[in-house]
Amino acid sequence: MRLIVGVDASERAMAGLEEVVSRARQAGDAITVAVYDSSGSLAGAEATVRERLDTLDFDATVETLEDNPGSQLVELSESDGYDRIVLAGGQTSPLGKIQFDPVIEFVLLNAHTTVTLIR
Repeated sequence: MRLIVGVDASERAMAGLEEVVSRARQAGDAITVAVYDSSGSLAGAEATVRERLDTLDFDATVETLEDNPGSQLVELSESDGYDRIVLAGGQTSPLGKIQFDPVIEFVLLNAHTTVTLIR
């Protein structure tokens, strides 16, 4: 299976990446990591992802998404024929509802590819 994993520099996203890598090793999946950073330092986020992949001793393609990462992630997944988009995130509000950041929300609402959300 070909997976594209949307990752920013947050610890939650890095933990999600580790889970995906663990599963990919078992299943023989190919992973592309799509790095974005809405807080500003895309180069720093990419370096963090590459370091984490090196630490995990896992070979994955790394793509950077600069503007409109949600839109680019959906477009990349469809144009390159990925089987699944994997994203880490979502928080529970005090009322028990799940809240998503804008990138996750866009992908969930617009992707024709299967989306897996790791919480």
